[in-house]
Amino acid sequence: MTKLLERAVEKTKKLPDSEQDAIAALILEELEDEMRWEKAFARSQDALAKLAQEAMAEHRAGKTKGRSVTL
Repeated sequence: MTKLLERAVEKTKKLPDSEQDAIAALILEELEDEMRWEKAFARSQDALAKLAQEAMAEHRAGKTKGRSVTL
């Protein structure tokens, strides 16, 4: 555990139970939300890579207009 988290826990221990529970709920909610974002981002990477490959294939086939892009 980091020093900062230890300080936060020590201060939280001094609060009434209801406030401790409220802080714990916020922390747990934030951690769960972060995990959802990480999973969604990981899934989107495959889709983005596929779209990029399709776009490059269309560009190479001369099906696009505009400036040339180098990757």
